[in-house]
Amino acid sequence: MLRLPPFEYLIPKNLDDAVKLLGERGKDAMLVAGGTDLFPNMKRRQFEPKYLVGINALRELRGVRRENSNIVIGTGTTLTQLSNDPAIQHSHSALSTAASLVSSPQLRNAGTIGGNLCLDTRCNYYDQTYFWRKAIGFCMKKDGDVCLVAPGGSRCWAISSTDGAPVAVALDARVRLVGPNGAREIPASALYRDDGMNYLTKARDEILTEIVLPPADGLKSTYLKLRRRGSIDFPLLGVAAALRVAPNGVVEHARLVLGAIASHPVEAIDAEKILIGQKLAPDVIDAAAEAAYKPAKPMDNADASYAWRKKMVRVYVQRALSELAN
Repeated sequence: MLRLPPFEYLIPKNLDDAVKLLGERGKDAMLVAGGTDLFPNMKRRQFEPKYLVGINALRELRGVRRENSNIVIGTGTTLTQLSNDPAIQHSHSALSTAASLVSSPQLRNAGTIGGNLCLDTRCNYYDQTYFWRKAIGFCMKKDGDVCLVAPGGSRCWAISSTDGAPVAVALDARVRLVGPNGAREIPASALYRDDGMNYLTKARDEILTEIVLPPADGLKSTYLKLRRRGSIDFPLLGVAAALRVAPNGVVEHARLVLGAIASHPVEAIDAEKILIGQKLAPDVIDAAAEAAYKPAKPMDNADASYAWRKKMVRVYVQRALSELAN
């Protein structure tokens, strides 16, 4: 049986108190809300914090509300609450869908959208027990100095396996962070960097507090997830698509973002350029899918063959765009 390492659980009174506790404990502290990913990682000794700052009870981080014409989502909102929210289902359906596809009903009841956006990157060589990792000499991401996916390289290739991140980027969402130096707001795309170890631009002592969705204004969106089983599993590929189509059928705005193929959500920029100014005819969809396929370079660090996972990029982009066309 895998057991949690010893730690002290700290309960902040409010958001400011949480920031203070996190700053005072420094690198020995981590945040926890639902804990659906953190606690298993701690059992495998991927994380060994001495302190956990529990923010699950902070009401100021929960709920969905209107702010002028924007929709603001507290990062403590559970995935179940988010997937069932009528406003999100109506105007930003890709986010509702993505939330509904994370793991299982029980874990969605506990897991939060903030935790999903900040999900640790994953890899076959990293997401194993301590004893398994020790037997192979560990990896660069924890306790070792070589990336076992690409031993000749100098970086970690663990992949971003969050369902929420590609959607947040595709919807042009912004995120709000609060830290010792105050609050700031950045595009969701700026929250991530292409680095399997240091995958977030968020500072260690900052807390992700809110997600801001701009007005849909006719935007159609969808999210498709490829995984071995229909539940529980992390994505082998995620495709988030968001289009705004004029009354004459011409695409005015297009965002197409791929998840689980790199250490960060990857925007298929060339595919977007093909779509804009065109009608969603089968040949246009095929061309966009081909453009998204070419730069997709999954590595041998997740379930299934990476060559097959690359082929599925073309298939799933076609499916996502065809769904929006219909």
